[in-house]
Amino acid sequence: MAVDKKLLHEMIEQLSESDQQLAYEFLLHLMQKTKKDHKWWDEIEEVSEEEALLTEEEKRQLQGDEGYVTGGDAKREFGLQIDLP
Repeated sequence: MAVDKKLLHEMIEQLSESDQQLAYEFLLHLMQKTKKDHKWWDEIEEVSEEEALLTEEEKRQLQGDEGYVTGGDAKREFGLQIDLP
């Protein structure tokens, strides 16, 4: 299926500036992927965003038996003035 390049351009024009930057970066990755066989591209797709952002210490804490504190419990315990997730 051929894509109407004019329509694609119009769609990009409707994005906010920050989303245009994201679209640009995504298109760059697509172009690089078609030019070269990047094994790292497949590896990135296999790792969830949460896993990629966690440090080894955070992963250890998630697997531990120390328990979980909700945002509401932390707010009450520490007298915080903000809402936590």
